[in-house]
Amino acid sequence: MTFYRTTRLMLCSAAMLSFASSAFALDGNDLLKKINDLYGQQGGSIAATGIDVDGSTVTLKGASFKAAGMDDSIPLGDITLDGVEENNGGYTIEEIDFADVDFTKDGASVSATDLKLTGVEIPADASKGDVSSLFYYQSAHAGAVSVTKDDVEVFSIEGADANTKKRDDKSGLDFDAKINGIKADLSKVDDAKTKEAIEALKLQQIDGTVSMKGSWDMGPGTINISEYSFDFRDIGKLNLAFSISGYTPAFAKSLQDALKTVRSNPNQQEAQQSAGLAMLGLLQQLTFNSAQIRFDDASITARALDFAGKQQGVTGKQLADTLKAMTPIMMAQLNIPELQNAVSSAVNAYLDNPKSLTVTAAPGKPVPVPMIIGAAMGAPTTIPQVIGLKVSSND
Repeated sequence: MTFYRTTRLMLCSAAMLSFASSAFALDGNDLLKKINDLYGQQGGSIAATGIDVDGSTVTLKGASFKAAGMDDSIPLGDITLDGVEENNGGYTIEEIDFADVDFTKDGASVSATDLKLTGVEIPADASKGDVSSLFYYQSAHAGAVSVTKDDVEVFSIEGADANTKKRDDKSGLDFDAKINGIKADLSKVDDAKTKEAIEALKLQQIDGTVSMKGSWDMGPGTINISEYSFDFRDIGKLNLAFSISGYTPAFAKSLQDALKTVRSNPNQQEAQQSAGLAMLGLLQQLTFNSAQIRFDDASITARALDFAGKQQGVTGKQLADTLKAMTPIMMAQLNIPELQNAVSSAVNAYLDNPKSLTVTAAPGKPVPVPMIIGAAMGAPTTIPQVIGLKVSSND
């Protein structure tokens, strides 16, 4: 009797566990739909030949990606999503692993390894236009990437990493990214004139890194890019920095909607006109805070002067002297004496001793973007004063 009671208890328990398992099983199709809701904002989509669900692991079998305007899809292979949990209609994913990329088209081959995202959050509704509708990941990683043409490697990177961090008070995000070991082989260029320039400038082998660092304060919509640099050996480092306000999640949603309307309109001329008007309206919401472009020379300037001078039958030094003499004359056409003197002084110092050249725009207080556009169209000579434009060198 005890045996039968025990057996019935075990069978009931098994039935309950089976019911619970089926009731709380992940819906792989819904997960893929919500991922596509995100990509759909940019006109892209991911397809899969099958979806396997095993506990908290979802596998998109034979996945492919198609972006807006593309005729063919890009094969992605199997995508494995580990640690998937439903979260208020959306999903959190501990890690997404992509299959290694290896495909060839038109004689060019591309390979990429160790592609993954961690700490991923898929929103329940990507169309709301607020913080909860944003796609988020803590880190992204790519291993070695290689591009070959006719069996010769023309481009490669050692690896790339990107990180995003939500602030504890949920006021915004901080992010950074870096692409390491960028290499390009320009020695196989066929065009004679281009090849001559590459050899004179010693650009046969390019080696460097690209870095970015910034933040997004979502309330005022302030995007601050403190570094977006291209640093290449024996060439130099170009760094771009800027800050604008008004780029809120709602603004981003409006921008996506405008682009989506353009893509869906078969009359592209009409669509472009409508998009132009929409963009002008959106620009009313943006404010310019500051910007800077800086180049730190690593010997490319001297080689460029020597090469350009040779084409004109003079030395690099003679060409530099000519440029120094011409700069005030060209700047005088703008009829902005203060800017003319600053640019002339900076160019002279840089050409005499190439170290760095910096262009900075830092107005005393933030300037609405429409005001800048209006000044550029109606009174271009006032632009330097409106945006606080300054030019310096070797500082």
